[in-house]
Amino acid sequence: MTTNTAPWSQLEAAAAAALSGAYAPYSKFRVGSAAQTSDGRLISGCNIENAAYGVTLCAECSMVGQLFATGGGTLEYFLCFGQLADGELELITPCGRCRQILFEHRGANLQIKTARGIVGIEDLLPDAFGPQNLNV
Repeated sequence: MTTNTAPWSQLEAAAAAALSGAYAPYSKFRVGSAAQTSDGRLISGCNIENAAYGVTLCAECSMVGQLFATGGGTLEYFLCFGQLADGELELITPCGRCRQILFEHRGANLQIKTARGIVGIEDLLPDAFGPQNLNV
């Protein structure tokens, strides 16, 4: 059950709150993401850096963990904020890895708020690899 109105202000507040809890001692670039699920839940996540950079968790990864920890479903609306040190809070787009994660857990019409406007996942990850490529 998806609401008829995009919950952008609620998602912005949730992403900003998540960003405030980010662990980014190395890059000083904190990230917070938020989404509304297919059943109307708001979920969020923050980046969690690691001295072994390759095992750093992006905000979208921790958010998808929350998606499944709280009942599963798909993502209907999504946005992501970034902030370098004490700089301005900025609407950012996900990295390539996270675009793939969003694609895997998207609802039929996932809407993503970016600095250039509202886009679909196909705009951020055209010709994506997914379950359709595995015959599942």
